[in-house]
Amino acid sequence: MKRSMILGLVLIMASACTSKDDLKKMMKENPEIITDAIEANPAKFIEALNKAVKSAQEGEGKKREEEEKKALEDSFNNPLQAEIRADESFRGAANAPLTLIEYSDFECPFCSRGFNTVMELMEKYKGKIRFAYKHLPLSFHQQAMPASQYYEAIRLQSPEKAWQFHDEIYKNQRKLQNGEAFLKETAKKLKVDMAKLAKDVKSEEVQKRIDADMAEAAKFGFQGTPGFLLNGIPVKGAYPASHFDGLVEELTKRGKITL
Repeated sequence: MKRSMILGLVLIMASACTSKDDLKKMMKENPEIITDAIEANPAKFIEALNKAVKSAQEGEGKKREEEEKKALEDSFNNPLQAEIRADESFRGAANAPLTLIEYSDFECPFCSRGFNTVMELMEKYKGKIRFAYKHLPLSFHQQAMPASQYYEAIRLQSPEKAWQFHDEIYKNQRKLQNGEAFLKETAKKLKVDMAKLAKDVKSEEVQKRIDADMAEAAKFGFQGTPGFLLNGIPVKGAYPASHFDGLVEELTKRGKITL
């Protein structure tokens, strides 16, 4: 009986005049046809299933690759415009042809990698690149927001000391597990006015700036960290310097910049 039902299904499927509705109806009325076929040929079923999965994954991968390629092309033609404040703190040449902006989390281990990449790019394109740091503290990193608040409060006193604080945090990121004690210790080492720092760190001015950075990051689709904009071209993740080199080459080739 089972074989005859499977044979019947094969014959129906082989018929050019059979509609999908007919097949669906038969499957619905006789679901055991499929289970019987699988039980009769388990190895072939698994082989066919693996091929289908592989085909689906390759198709999805190709689709994603095409979407990323289109998005990259769009970003070259319509670069994202980050807000550059009047008091923006930049590292590097003020009128550099390359502008790198990072949306980052002081506690994120991937951002530590991003820090190393930024330092490498600043050295490689010295005199031709400027860098700005913006905040995207993630909610599940307990020390990320306090570190951002300390950075901004220190920046109100001295942008140079804020950059030094930035470097110290990323070079000693594991010490963030010590909480605010490490942040205070780092600030004292930089000879920051601790009384002013205590007043500013929880101020509305500091929090508004951080919140604005987070809102801008969300607008650009940065949900994780680090996220970068290189002349308005988004880079999501801790990519090596070579990835940015490729973007610089493409910007140069398209006549967008001259180095």
